[in-house]
This record gives sequence, C-alpha cells and structure tokens, in this order.
Amino acid sequence: MPRYTPEDSLQSPRFTGPSTFARLPWVKDLDKVDVAIIGVPFDTGVTYRVGGRFGPNAVRAASVMLRPYNPNLDVSPFEVLSCIDHGDVAIVPGYTERSYRRIEAAVAPLVDAGVIPILIGGDHACTLPHLRATRARGPVAVIDFDSHTDAWDSYFDERYNHGTWMRRAIEEGLVDTAHSIEVGLRGSVYGPEDWTRLRSELSLEYLTTEQVLAMGSDAVAAAIRARVGDRPAFVSFDIDVVDPAFAPGTGTPEPGGLTAHDALAVVRALRGIDFLGFDVVEVIPAYDPAAQTATLAANLAYEMLSLAALRRLGR
Repeated sequence: MPRYTPEDSLQSPRFTGPSTFARLPWVKDLDKVDVAIIGVPFDTGVTYRVGGRFGPNAVRAASVMLRPYNPNLDVSPFEVLSCIDHGDVAIVPGYTERSYRRIEAAVAPLVDAGVIPILIGGDHACTLPHLRATRARGPVAVIDFDSHTDAWDSYFDERYNHGTWMRRAIEEGLVDTAHSIEVGLRGSVYGPEDWTRLRSELSLEYLTTEQVLAMGSDAVAAAIRARVGDRPAFVSFDIDVVDPAFAPGTGTPEPGGLTAHDALAVVRALRGIDFLGFDVVEVIPAYDPAAQTATLAANLAYEMLSLAALRRLGR
C-alpha cells in the first residue's frame, strides 16, 4: 500500500483543509515517495501577459475535484504510487537566472532519488531548469505540447525567457533531439523558418495543430511514441496548445487549437513511455474567469500521473 495517498473526499468536504494537489499530503521527506507535485511560481520569463506565478495555487485549488479512479486508463494511480505535494520552489521574483538555480536545486534531488516530478508552472521559461535537473540522466526525449516553438535564439536581446528555453536546452545538451518532438504548432510567425529551422538547425520533429486535428489522438500518440522510442522522456505541456475557448487563462493565446478533449485524449494515449518528469505551464488565473484553464491543467497532471502508474504496473 502506498505510503502517501489523498484525503478521502467522501469523508471530508473538498473545501476543507490545506490547498494541495488532489488533496495529497504536503511532505518534504522523499522516503517511499514515487511522485511529487511541485509548484514553480515563476513568471519573470514572459514577454506578454504576466501572472503565471499564481498558476500553481490555481491548479491546486481546481484539483480538489480529482477522484481516485481513472476510468479512461482503468487505473487508480494513488493505489499504485505513493504521491505527495512537495510545495513550491522558492524562486527569486524578477531574477531569471537566480530563479533557475533555485528551481534546478529543488528538482534535481527528486530526479536523483527516482521520484517523478510533476511540475506546475509558472511560465514556460522554467522548463529549462526543469530539464537541467534531469542532467544526471543524460539527454532526454522531450515531448513539448505548445502552439509556439520556443526555439528563438533571443527575445528582446535576452537569451533566457519563455520563447528561447528549447534552444538553450538543446545547446546545453539536455535534449535528445533525435527522439524529441513539438506538438501543436500554430498561429502567425515571423517567417517560415520559425518552424522549418526546428528540423534543419535543431534536428527536432514537429506536428502542427492542423496535422494533429487531421490525424486524431491515437495516430498522434503513435507518432510521438515512435519518435521517443525507448528513451527516457520529459513531457512539457504549455496550456496554450489548447484553444483559448477551452483554456483562456494563459499568456500568449492562439485561436484554432486543440479542444480540452483532444488534449486529454492525446496525453492518455502516451502509454508505455518511460517518463522521468512532466510539467504543465503557462496557466494565468487572472484570465481564467471560471477556472476552466486551471481545471484542465489539473486533469492533465492527473493523466500524467496515471501514465506513470500504468508504467509501474507494466501496462
């Protein structure tokens, strides 16, 4: 029986107790822990809307509605995995590289201990230190769900922000580009090279939103699995890959995206991959009037947790 499980919402109301992910215990000790939820309240790397620092709390608040059994994947993840809410990283507001060091220092011990981190951002710039924390595992296959490439060389002459993290991660040798893929690109760009250079310069594969919608979730997941192969993988899910009709609470919305159902279906279909970490980023509650973005983010994290449970079960 897992050491740590959620509060029983049939015994105590969901609106009681501290705000933790899925009503899990807030724990710092990593003994007998399989998965840790970590808030990364960092939004210094954005170039448009701010407010992602409040994303982790909003996602936690929405997550109280999660229940223990996942019928789509036929798994009760909390019966398989010992899960905790590990709290938030104490970032340094306004200072990107100092915050990066703190994020990496907070996450690396979990990876080294074999604990799977599910990181709740925060803006997408924080994925760079998330990947730095996996350095001991070698280059990893990155599955990036995003409407933007985040592979520019600089933005406003700055090298570290939410539009450049992927290029920096590749330059630092953190990404196994031959087994990595970006999924859901769309929207206007500065030129065709914004997309084509992913393949020509960075050896990254990508699928546009139009391709994803034409292919369907099972075919998209099959393409991702084929790309990743047997490599350890990290999933980064920028909530703006979802259409703003379903996820308005984000920093750089692009119309014409995936539905909430599309996003959940693709993630659910990623069974069998060796995941060593996940993040869900770019939730901004100030633009999320009915908490639909935070609710979707919480459910995406739950699906990721369920994938880790299936992997543990050998399914």
